[in-house]
Amino acid sequence: MYMREPIEKRLAKIKKEIEKETFLEKKGLGNEVSYYIFDYSPKDELKVREYLKEVGKNKKMIKGEYKIINYDVYDIMIDLLEKEGYLEACMEMEKDEGMEKLVGAVNDLLRMSDDNNYFAEYIEKNTPEKSIVFIAGIGKIFPFVRSHKILNNLHQYFDRVPVVMFYPGRYDGQSLSLFEEFLDDNYYR
Repeated sequence: MYMREPIEKRLAKIKKEIEKETFLEKKGLGNEVSYYIFDYSPKDELKVREYLKEVGKNKKMIKGEYKIINYDVYDIMIDLLEKEGYLEACMEMEKDEGMEKLVGAVNDLLRMSDDNNYFAEYIEKNTPEKSIVFIAGIGKIFPFVRSHKILNNLHQYFDRVPVVMFYPGRYDGQSLSLFEEFLDDNYYR
């Protein structure tokens, strides 16, 4: 059985970790892109959302010039669908053609097979220097987009600030298991 510390303890440690010079300066990672995964039990989703909401209110949570920028990929996707006028069409497509067809259409709109997919482009465009990026909403966006696709594409396009993905599942250093149930493709970085 995979045991973690209580979520409150783990969330309390984030501030200390992200203030470390090695984290902020992207050192000590074997020259890899500085991306981190904070995995947590899906039953703790509401606690993590509350934590991120508080962080969002207090963007100067950490000392120095750095700011935390929260991105919820589900909200980004919904905003794009609304902006393009496709949200209601998506509901009709699911009803008429099924979820698989809808997932394919949304992935095409988000350009998920491109290196600079919509998420990577959005994050690059909206992230100031001296930031730390927090990515959430992974559970809410399933099955439309898989987390490994976001990370693999983002790392090819965006590497100027540290990124922490909040992941409702388990990460063992190589594999992601969404909701501790669905095995995602490998993520080695």
